[in-house]
Amino acid sequence: MIAEAAALLAAAGVPSPRVDAELLAAHVAGLRRSQLLIADRPTFAQGLVFAGLVERRCTREPLQHLTGSAAFRYGELAVGPGVFVPRPETELLVDWALAHLPKGGIVIDACSGSGAVAHAIATERPDATVWAVEIDPDAFEWLESNLEGTGATPVLADATAAGTLAELDGTVDLVTANPPYVPFEIEVAPEVDFDPSGAVYADEAGLAVIQPLAVRAAGWLKPGGWFGFEHDDTHGKAAPAILGVSGFTETEDHDDLAGRPRFATGRLGLSP
Repeated sequence: MIAEAAALLAAAGVPSPRVDAELLAAHVAGLRRSQLLIADRPTFAQGLVFAGLVERRCTREPLQHLTGSAAFRYGELAVGPGVFVPRPETELLVDWALAHLPKGGIVIDACSGSGAVAHAIATERPDATVWAVEIDPDAFEWLESNLEGTGATPVLADATAAGTLAELDGTVDLVTANPPYVPFEIEVAPEVDFDPSGAVYADEAGLAVIQPLAVRAAGWLKPGGWFGFEHDDTHGKAAPAILGVSGFTETEDHDDLAGRPRFATGRLGLSP
């Protein structure tokens, strides 16, 4: 059944057909993928459910929507329609953030979506105080659920608005963000069509949210604090430049594992 499913998924253009078929089979069986080799023969009912999920995956509906969860670093996040599915590449931003977060530091994760970055920081650094800001009410429901029990605080608000968490202005050690940044003319994978468009695309060549967010991050941060955010791979020069004109120094752009520009970082200038 898995082999047949993998062939169907491959014909539909799914990038990892065998892996997806095995993950769907494990989901239906209630097992880990590694346990499939010793699994019992599926029941007739399980076979029907599996076939239905494979058919949906052939339409390029995201695997994570079908299983209801997305693996991210050391945890599992609940995801589905209405929230952006976190990508593995975002774990690189978390690596950077943890390396620049002082002990007992204050963190704001802007445009938090499912809460992937906030969840990772809060669970891996329980000494930190983490705030997660999301503007979309549908995504915020997923965010609240995923952050329950982590100690992180979800906030339903516009991260670019001057009044959002204004009580923290000048006190924050680290700001992270995975904002909408894809230019409207860029061609994307079919799975992206299932993500909320407001979490993916942005005007002004994809920089419409990044520009005001850099200004707001500068307001939140204490002198010497850090801001890191993801961007489109066409923004390798523009993203650090935006940081530079927003008061940040030590600006740098970082590639993903495939060598494509992925996220930019900067440090708020120290007071003279």
